[in-house]
Amino acid sequence: MLDNPRSPRVRAVAKLANRAARLETGLFLLEGPQAVAEALTFRPELVVDLFATPTALERYTDIADAASEAGLEVEFVTEQVLETMADTVTPQGFVAVCHQFPTSVKDIFNSEPKLIAILEEVRDPGNAGTIIRAADAAGADAVILTGRSVDLYNPKVVRSSTGSIFHLPVAVGATLQDVRDRARGAGLQILAADIKGGDLLAARNEGLLTAPTAWLFGNEARGLTDDDLVLADRSVSVPIYGHAESMNLATAASVCLYESAFAQRA
Repeated sequence: MLDNPRSPRVRAVAKLANRAARLETGLFLLEGPQAVAEALTFRPELVVDLFATPTALERYTDIADAASEAGLEVEFVTEQVLETMADTVTPQGFVAVCHQFPTSVKDIFNSEPKLIAILEEVRDPGNAGTIIRAADAAGADAVILTGRSVDLYNPKVVRSSTGSIFHLPVAVGATLQDVRDRARGAGLQILAADIKGGDLLAARNEGLLTAPTAWLFGNEARGLTDDDLVLADRSVSVPIYGHAESMNLATAASVCLYESAFAQRA
């Protein structure tokens, strides 16, 4: 059992909370039973190391079984060691180290997608992870984080996705111009979610949302720039019928993605 929080191995895992260490190693941190279970179920080959407290492994026997089936040995650690490794204050008994696995933008558009989400300069990791989760739930084919967006493997992005990063392709690092060109080449329209855009309900009534669509979402504070909006075929806004001053980016993105999912399945 690992019981020394200051050991080199424990410190190496803890360093993965920092982007520099992730870039150097090509690894990232996974925390909590839900995320670990999703990794073991959908992408077990990515898991390099799996750490757990004896109490947690005894409680989550499904994780113990999945690890065994994947040929992974679970290494026991103390609560103190787990807290040192994890980015959160309460890691809930599990920490894993995984290989990074971004999908190429080329592969995403070669797969003839019908619905994708593009994140341009989305900086808040909670928003990015939640949009990935919403895209997964809506049955989207992929998510693309442009080079100006938050790091996909930021621990808060990973946590907020609650395992959805293992369910659908996610590409990183491309420019918005390149993504736009590839989307159009693949026959997708680009709809920009923008507060100054046309009403989403009107777009639905026009039948606009039935077409293969790449939704474009911008920065939380500034939204999309004029240069970004020029790259879209049309701008659309989620109407606010009550008295709220605005809508959280991840919430608005969820509405847009589901509207397209409903229309495409109608």
